[in-house]
Amino acid sequence: MTPSGARAPAAAVTPAIDAPLVDAAELRAILGDGQELALLDVREEGAFARGHLLTAASLPLSKLETRIDALVPRRDARIVLVDDDENLARRALTRLRGFGYGRIAVLAGGIGAWKAAGHQLFSGVFVPSKAFGEVVEHRDGTPAIDATELKRLMEAGTDMVVLDSRPEGEFKAMSLPGGWNCPGAELVYRIHELVKRPETLVVVNCAGRTRSIIGAQSLINAGLPNKVVALRNGTMGWHLAGFALEGGKTRMVPPPGAEALAKAKAAAAGIARRFGIRCIGRGELERLRAEPARTTYCFDVRSPEEYAGRHLSGFRSAPGGQLVQATDTYAATRNARLVLADDDGVRATMTAHWLIQLGWPEVVTLDPAAMAEASETGPEIQAVLGLKDVPTIAPTELGASKDVAILDLATSIQYRKGHVPGARFAQRPDLAAAIAGMSLAQRIVLTSPDGVIARLAVPEVQALTDRPVLALAEGTAGWKAAGRALESGDGPGGVRDDDVYYRPYDRQAQIEEAMRDYLRWEIALADQVKREDYVKFPSPPV
Repeated sequence: MTPSGARAPAAAVTPAIDAPLVDAAELRAILGDGQELALLDVREEGAFARGHLLTAASLPLSKLETRIDALVPRRDARIVLVDDDENLARRALTRLRGFGYGRIAVLAGGIGAWKAAGHQLFSGVFVPSKAFGEVVEHRDGTPAIDATELKRLMEAGTDMVVLDSRPEGEFKAMSLPGGWNCPGAELVYRIHELVKRPETLVVVNCAGRTRSIIGAQSLINAGLPNKVVALRNGTMGWHLAGFALEGGKTRMVPPPGAEALAKAKAAAAGIARRFGIRCIGRGELERLRAEPARTTYCFDVRSPEEYAGRHLSGFRSAPGGQLVQATDTYAATRNARLVLADDDGVRATMTAHWLIQLGWPEVVTLDPAAMAEASETGPEIQAVLGLKDVPTIAPTELGASKDVAILDLATSIQYRKGHVPGARFAQRPDLAAAIAGMSLAQRIVLTSPDGVIARLAVPEVQALTDRPVLALAEGTAGWKAAGRALESGDGPGGVRDDDVYYRPYDRQAQIEEAMRDYLRWEIALADQVKREDYVKFPSPPV
């Protein structure tokens, strides 16, 4: 026993196992064989963003139980795990086997071996989708306008609308003066309710580049008669040009009335014919779902609010614009089948035509009439595997406790925004080190934003110490709901900020420099991706 009360070594947390290995050459062949594959990088997102394989999905070991069922729903899917040195991957393999996943291998030597074999690593997140946006701009000649010219047109009173294609939360955080919120898949669906004159200039923006380009090109592909342009470099470009952004705005383009919806449906029907997008009924849907050797993802591409109002059983919420923007956060099994649903046929079709161009081999839409059978309500409930009953402590009891050590398993961004007073920041994969470095306390309390990760981690900490280990009931949210104050900042033990990807707006300093670096990175992706010949972005039909 160590002076702090911790056991050593941490064998109970990281059991020794035999792991099937694939080397870099074997993995490269697998990536190009056209079969289903879930390539999962189990490092924390910050490490993933510094350098990863192009088609890897980020699934940190710390969050594995909360996301694996959604990302890889089929238990016999082919999986390859990637990390720095096989350690985290082997730990992930053990957990996945316990959840019934059977076809798992580990990349021998991790990403270092991949790079040593002459293969590329990619920085950032959502890289396939980001690179695709750059390819679309070059391939389709998507028109663009820079911030200075847009500002001049605004001041001149030009007949124009500015449509922000990001989700509502991002729009509320910052938006262009006078801009309207119209998330990606909603653009073609809602545009005719707002824009009545063909002479009106339509400008589409996002925070950077991808969703501006894809949004503008969506309207162009749908045959909108207006001049449509993407705001070059989005809100970042606007900020870097020295212009002020607005905050706290909520200005959503209204849903379409009958006339506007008829126009949107006609446009979507043309897209479906051009791209050969199949629309299936409930009978075929059930047949596809029943195929044991294929992964079939079912996504409801409407807004989260519409999904919560009512949705079909077995469909996950994936607003169309975000599904295109961040596909690997919804579907980690590449070459799987995608079924898209809405209640109008517009949003599913527009989303499908982009996913086809992203290289997904089988994308179909569900007959909108099927939505009449939707009976489930409420937001999407994520399955959490391996969640057990563990000892908990109520906020009131914790608030009155003296001899207690609190570890917060939130992300560094979440922790800095607000944590239980006195709680120390910790990362779940490194709990052994966190416990070993703690002073002796009577009890250890784990918390996380909603308490789920904390509950999952309790048995791991129990294996490291003889002291009582409890989870804070309902996590930090429960503490706040009980009327307890939160502290912000780095806390008593400091914060490691390598756990998540810090976007330019997340940074505490050198924000403008980070924006410029980000935009240069995004623009360069098109050329970098060309060297990965196993990734194809099919050109649209003429």
